[in-house]
Amino acid sequence: MRLFHTSDWHLGQNLHGQERDFEHACFLEWLLRQLKHEQPDALLIAGDIFDTVNPPVKAQERLYDFIVSAHEQQPGLSIVMIAGNHDSGSRIELPAPLMRRLRAHALGRVLWLDDGQLDAGRLLLPLTDASGKIAAWCLALPFLRPAEVTGRHLGEDYLKGIAQVHEWLIAAAEERRQPGQALIAVSHAHMAGGSVSEDSERSLVIGNAEALPASLFGPQISYVALGHLHKPQKVNGEERIRYSGSPIPLSFSEIDYKHQILDIRLDGEQLLSVEPRLIPRAVNLQRLGPAPLGEILAQLGALPDIDLLAEEQRQPWLEVRIRLDEPQPDLRQQLENALQGKAVRLVRIAAEYAGSASGDGEDGMAGLIELDQLSPEELFRRAWRDAYANEADEQTLKDFALLLQDVQHEGEQP
Repeated sequence: MRLFHTSDWHLGQNLHGQERDFEHACFLEWLLRQLKHEQPDALLIAGDIFDTVNPPVKAQERLYDFIVSAHEQQPGLSIVMIAGNHDSGSRIELPAPLMRRLRAHALGRVLWLDDGQLDAGRLLLPLTDASGKIAAWCLALPFLRPAEVTGRHLGEDYLKGIAQVHEWLIAAAEERRQPGQALIAVSHAHMAGGSVSEDSERSLVIGNAEALPASLFGPQISYVALGHLHKPQKVNGEERIRYSGSPIPLSFSEIDYKHQILDIRLDGEQLLSVEPRLIPRAVNLQRLGPAPLGEILAQLGALPDIDLLAEEQRQPWLEVRIRLDEPQPDLRQQLENALQGKAVRLVRIAAEYAGSASGDGEDGMAGLIELDQLSPEELFRRAWRDAYANEADEQTLKDFALLLQDVQHEGEQP
């Protein structure tokens, strides 16, 4: 059996106010070509399909057009997608009855039966090989929110609730599979030891208390397709537990990531190989600085001129970091003048001022903090320190985390 593993598409994402639809369209066209040429048996999409719980109509059209096109060119392909922490579980599941006709399965939530048992059946999906026989069972684990795995049946410990869900689902899968059939898990979670992007991955639970141990996925699981972390990586060096990473750089901190999908081959229950397939980058991200204004202006002047035959949509996104000795009221105008006729699109200016006594920046420089650089947690921590002159305790941070999740998802019902 052969699988493609991808995740964290973040359809509808903006980069400092600039939409990324062109880049996502290029990725999806490339992925369709890969599916047509390589003919895998299944495509696994491990969450954060959209960037927000209420994605733009264009982003939703991108997803459903892709699913229809993939089915038309390869009717035997199975698609399994789960909701991530950026997604609305109910929105992901809304078109599920229609998508099943296209061999596409959308799982956004875990549900509980009247007797308090996990409704494991809806999270277990048979995956067929080229001959039409069931070669594997997919354990679909959408992002587990605290409200879904705590309460009267599971207690109030979030991590224990998650562990119980994994235990029950794996047990149900073991009962259902026949000898030689693999178990494949698809999960959206932060695994302990994973490498996190600086500024584009929303913390799942305040204080990183959400980091899950790899031991949740025992050796009976042949492969674990993970989503959430944008950098492709193995978990604890295990070949079978992987993040595929995001298909495009979602922030300037991801400039050097090797964006990819993963090509997985199995023989029965045995994992044979995991090979990356690098995704061509439709639009580059470019970062200049930090450097003094004069140096930055010189670097801008040396950038390539616009090629009138090239597509404007492929011009790089540019971030400029400048060290200043004093405020420059016309800073943006100076930069825009230097960029006249240059084949880049300026999307972000970060100014750093010298001479701060705090010394909390590079080389004694103190950064001018922008709100979009701070997570809600960090803003809360700073506000608490300002108000009470001490650090917020762990229980206060957990309470804030629950309130934040309620706010982020209160409008997710489509």
